[in-house]
Order: sequence, then structure tokens, then C-alpha cells
Amino acid sequence: MSFKIKIGIIGGSGLDNPDILKNRSEKRVTTPFGPPSDALIEGDIEGIPVIILARHGRNHDIMPTNVNYRANIWALKQEGCTHVIATNACGSLQEEIAPGDLVVIDNFIDRTTKRQQTFYDGDENHPKGICHMPMEPAVCLHTRKVILETAKEVNLKVRDGGTIVVIEGPRFSSKAESMLYKSWGAHLVGMTSVPEAVLAKEAGLCYAVIGMATDYDCWRDTGNKVSHKYVLEIFQQNVKKVLQILLALVPRMAKEDWANTVQEAQTLVKDSVYLHCNCNTGTL
Repeated sequence: MSFKIKIGIIGGSGLDNPDILKNRSEKRVTTPFGPPSDALIEGDIEGIPVIILARHGRNHDIMPTNVNYRANIWALKQEGCTHVIATNACGSLQEEIAPGDLVVIDNFIDRTTKRQQTFYDGDENHPKGICHMPMEPAVCLHTRKVILETAKEVNLKVRDGGTIVVIEGPRFSSKAESMLYKSWGAHLVGMTSVPEAVLAKEAGLCYAVIGMATDYDCWRDTGNKVSHKYVLEIFQQNVKKVLQILLALVPRMAKEDWANTVQEAQTLVKDSVYLHCNCNTGTL
């Protein structure tokens, strides 16, 4: 493969494990949007360059609303990443998705209220223009395809597709909210896929997310209700599944031809940015 890739891995709860990398080093960076959540952990998996970034910080001391999503994505972009694989602990809204199941998410419903969702915000030090980015597809279809193929190759069962409702947090949903999201036909509920997916697309990165159901949220009348303690317990029991996929996925991705996919992602960014014309016509 002539096109060289570099993969950013954004780890959620319990998955910011740098020990999967060889030749590991740490790098502190800054961006026009401030510092990312933590140092970038650089290294490689079977010779493929990888950067791991702890979404909530390695001490898990940044709540979902306060994650600097723009700095996180920008930092990975400026360090040369072509892809971002995100992991996400989330609640299941459907009976057939049990705690511990993995879902390669393909869509989202945004219920957040306090987050910056664009790099093009009018600040003089930020990218110029207004970005009207289409969000269908919401993630990179090529990257999703390779994740699904990799899971099959390592004999791990994953669900192909699912919609995640992204809530502001840090609180969990009320039962009425959980029942509403379930009635919409959504599959998962979480707190971090937006604006992460949006910003990755604005940056021209190939983004995909692996969700792990850790609970049934609170819509069921039986079983454990979602709690932070329960989420971490189930996640730690199943984190090896995601690590297994990641370790197999990186070298598998290096065998793909990504030139057209990356070019299309970058062209979409250029085509989606409106630059105001100062011509004196009285029209836009």
C-alpha cells in the first residue's frame, strides 16, 4: 500500500490503555482550541503509527460536557492522523443488545446542549468561513466495513450498525427519557459521540466508533439500573474484546487502499465551507 495511514484511538472509560503500543512515548501539544484532554501517547502496532488519547484524561477527571473535543480532534489531525477509532461505553435501549455486546455504530441523535460542534466559529484564529457539513453518513463507511471484517476474522461477535442517542450528561437519563429514546428506535445512549463525530468529519478524518453496551439504561422493569459503578464493572469485564479488535484492526487497516477514501473526506470539507464574498452585490 503506497498511501500511509496513521491512526488515532480515542479511549473512553477504561480503554485509554497505552500498553498496547510499542515504542511508546508521550507528547504534550497545544492547538488553536486549547490543550487536548491529556498527553498524546505515540507508538505503533505492528509498525503502523498510532496515537492514543484519553478522552476524559487518564485520571478520568473531565466530565463529558467539559471534554475539549475540538482540541482532541485538532491535535490528532495536526499530528498527521488520517483515521480516528473511538470507543464508547454506552447504555442499551434494546433488549437484543445485552451488556457486554459490541456495536459498530452508524448513526446518532444529538441531545446535547452545551458543546461547540464546529471549528468554523468566526474566531479570527480559527478556520475561516462557515462549514455546512452533511452528516449522512455520520461515520466513515469504509472504516466501519474494515472493523466489521476484522471482528469476524478474530471470531468476535459485533452488531453491524446502531443509532446512539448522545445526551449532555454527566447525569444518566430519567426513565421517561430512556423510554422516549427507545420508542424512537435508537439502540444505544451515551455522552461523547457528539460532537466528536462531527468534528472528525470537519477535519477530514476517517472516523468510526465502537460502542460497548454496559447496561440497559433504566427503561427495563427488571435487572440492574444504570449506575457509574455498574458501568465500570461491566466495562472492565469486557474491555479485552475491544482491545482484541484494536490490535487486529490496525494492521488490517494498513492493508487497505485508503487514498480515495481520505481524498473524498478532505474534498467534502472543502466543498462544505462557505467563505463570505465581500463583493458589493447585495446578495450572498
